[in-house]
Amino acid sequence: RMPSPTSRGPATPSISARRQATRDRVLEAASDVFAERGFHGASVEDICERAGFTRGAFYSNFSSKDDLVLELSRRHSESLVERIRAASKHEHARAEDVLQAVFAALADDTRSKEQWLVLTTEFPLHAIRDAGARRAWAAQQRRVRDELVAVVDEAIARQGLTLPMPTDLFVRAAIALAQGSMTQRLVEP
Repeated sequence: RMPSPTSRGPATPSISARRQATRDRVLEAASDVFAERGFHGASVEDICERAGFTRGAFYSNFSSKDDLVLELSRRHSESLVERIRAASKHEHARAEDVLQAVFAALADDTRSKEQWLVLTTEFPLHAIRDAGARRAWAAQQRRVRDELVAVVDEAIARQGLTLPMPTDLFVRAAIALAQGSMTQRLVEP
């Protein structure tokens, strides 16, 4: 069910523009269908229909729905890390400014963030029940946290600041707070 460590990874420069466009359309459709029907309620056929492609196009790009979620997560985390990195590079930022930039990037209030929250609430439940999904999701989450820790460490070092806790703990707390806050906003607008 889960891709093997040697299966297709992130998009590389050797992928043709046409193939990348296909991957992008499938990923966009998957994000929408997952948000509407849930991870288990969405079928490969639903995703293909929304994207305007055949199952063959799907399976030539992704090995499973799990593979789609992992690629969506990779893309989401890259965007998140870049937003935090950009916000943290402001000259003369105070510790509060760096912390605010991290929280703002984690908690932006867009529709895509809502879709992402729905998926990242449901997929971990799937991963709890599926050992392969659990290993892949845990590795993905570790990569995201490690990237965020590096960005926060760079920012605080550049500014000569010190966090009142280990950076890993801060990043975990920031992620949990952002996810909990978004959940609360969706349940009680």
